[in-house]
Amino acid sequence: MKEYKYKINGNTYKVAVGDIDNGIAQVEVNGTPYKVELEKKESVKVVSAPRPSAAPRTQAGEKVIAKPVASAAGGHQVKAPLPGVVISIAVKVGDIVKASDTVVVLEAMKMENAIHAGREGKVSSINVNAGDSVLEGAALITLE
Repeated sequence: MKEYKYKINGNTYKVAVGDIDNGIAQVEVNGTPYKVELEKKESVKVVSAPRPSAAPRTQAGEKVIAKPVASAAGGHQVKAPLPGVVISIAVKVGDIVKASDTVVVLEAMKMENAIHAGREGKVSSINVNAGDSVLEGAALITLE
């Protein structure tokens, strides 16, 4: 048994905690035994998606990096606000998105950044793939 001494409102209590079995603890306070039922906490299982171990490379061994492209006529481009690695793409061509919808998750400086559409529209093209390294200003998604 583990023994503790507590002082509450000027009164001293000697508490001994014994075995805990199936959520019931054997506790003794100033020599008086008690059975204390512990609150059961639900276990939470955290599942994380696998991440690319490294940026993809070309045949020559160079990293595949999407560079900013001059804006083509028509359409709104959702651009990378900072350089990073594309973790996931939450939309597909033809999807209708709202301004606040997350379209891409970008990892930068060991932080995941949700990139939002910025305006309503229909996804006309996806310019990157999961695992791609992108520079600041690179066009990720094009909206009609």
